[in-house]
Amino acid sequence: MFENSIIVLDWLGIVVFTVSGALVASRNQMDVIGFILLGTVTGIGGGTIRDLLLDAHPVFWIERPQYLAVCIGVAITVFFTAHLAASRYKMILWLDAIGLTLFATGGTEKAMALGEGGLVAVTMGVITACFGGIIRDVIGREDSIIFSHEIYVTAAVLAALTYVGLHALGAPRELSIALAFAAGFGLRAGALALGWSLPRYKPRPPDF
Repeated sequence: MFENSIIVLDWLGIVVFTVSGALVASRNQMDVIGFILLGTVTGIGGGTIRDLLLDAHPVFWIERPQYLAVCIGVAITVFFTAHLAASRYKMILWLDAIGLTLFATGGTEKAMALGEGGLVAVTMGVITACFGGIIRDVIGREDSIIFSHEIYVTAAVLAALTYVGLHALGAPRELSIALAFAAGFGLRAGALALGWSLPRYKPRPPDF
């Protein structure tokens, strides 16, 4: 059952992140191979780093090449349909918010399923959630979304912490996943819609 829920979250997150990566390719007017490259590395990048750090072999997309096939299919579909989006950047942000929270929850769950403690599980959730988007932004020459003014990484942390906390309290797995997603996505959605942000460091003269 653990494995099934992890797979579902991986599938959902990969599709959503692949779309976001392909939309960045559309903003850069790339060819179809560029769409496939950017969509695929966005979809599987964070999960690949997670599995390598957890020494989970084979890496999930090597064990199930269907993930790659779906990334390729989704990216090609976006190549022919990206022009239908009225605001591709806004769509990227919202798709990224969904993928971020799905991957944060799924990455945390996988780490705990492999016997890792809460701190490591939260870290793996954040890595799974954020690194695909970082790779996407670097290749697509976009300003990295993790440096945005509004809350981003904190939403992944909240989703991961919520799952770990509910798991520790003995909550049903499905409820833990649902509430973790709701907490993380709710925070990121509020940041997008209302501009929520944490206090930021401001340089100041030394006291001496």
